[in-house]
Amino acid sequence: MDKRTKPRGLGRGLSALMADVTLEPEAQHDSRRSPDILVPIEKLVANPNQPRRTFVQDDLDDLTASIKEKGVLQPLIVRPSANGMYEIVAGERRWRASQQAQLHEIPVLVREFDDVEVLEVAIIENIQRADLNAMEEAAGYRQLMENFGHTQEKLAEALGKSRSHIANLMRLLNLPADVQTLVRDGKLSAGHARTLITAPNPSDLARAILQGGLSVRATEALVKKQMNPTSRFPKIKTKPVEKDADTKALEGDLSANLGMKVSLAHKPGQEAGELTIKYASLDDLDTLCRLLSNA
Repeated sequence: MDKRTKPRGLGRGLSALMADVTLEPEAQHDSRRSPDILVPIEKLVANPNQPRRTFVQDDLDDLTASIKEKGVLQPLIVRPSANGMYEIVAGERRWRASQQAQLHEIPVLVREFDDVEVLEVAIIENIQRADLNAMEEAAGYRQLMENFGHTQEKLAEALGKSRSHIANLMRLLNLPADVQTLVRDGKLSAGHARTLITAPNPSDLARAILQGGLSVRATEALVKKQMNPTSRFPKIKTKPVEKDADTKALEGDLSANLGMKVSLAHKPGQEAGELTIKYASLDDLDTLCRLLSNA
């Protein structure tokens, strides 16, 4: 079995890793940890398996302004890489903002993490900050499960999430790519997206949600309506009752006298029935009204 897919514990244990990524408020100077070293900013490279894929420019600009004023208050977590470089384990957003702030050096904590621990720490940091959108969080869980053999139960226990939370998020990965993009871009909420998982036409429904500004509850009702089992069975068409010769003759006489089409629907075995007169113009209607008034 490939070592990467062999089931194993979560790295050194997330409780140990959490000590490295405990998040203090950026604005509290006295909470800053002493960095191991200051590293030239060009010596840092992003983690290719970073679960976070979306960086909102307005948020980066706000962080850049804070860094210009107060510096980087929380060191990045990195691990040694090839050729004297360092791979970012946690803090890519701070690194990007520091580049925008034109810093030359940045404080880092150097840790000897393996690939599993790198991914775990990256997910932990982003979840703690609530920075991951639903699709990114789901993709991160899938990485841990597919690449390193973790189970939903183990992830739930280690990350402090319910198993249903992880399972529901991962089900979003079954949605069409265009719907996932809407969630990733923040145009469609995870709650809306969950209601579309079992829908036969999630892409069409997603567009309807955006156009109509539907709530999650309204979306659920729409999906249930479309998936109503009774709607899959066509109505049984009954064969029309064949009219007898006398009825047809009477229809012909009435039509000739009125100059309009007349139809009789007599219920078999009963005295009652329906008489339908079709007129082709308002003049015909006036004529019919005069005839009925004089009757």
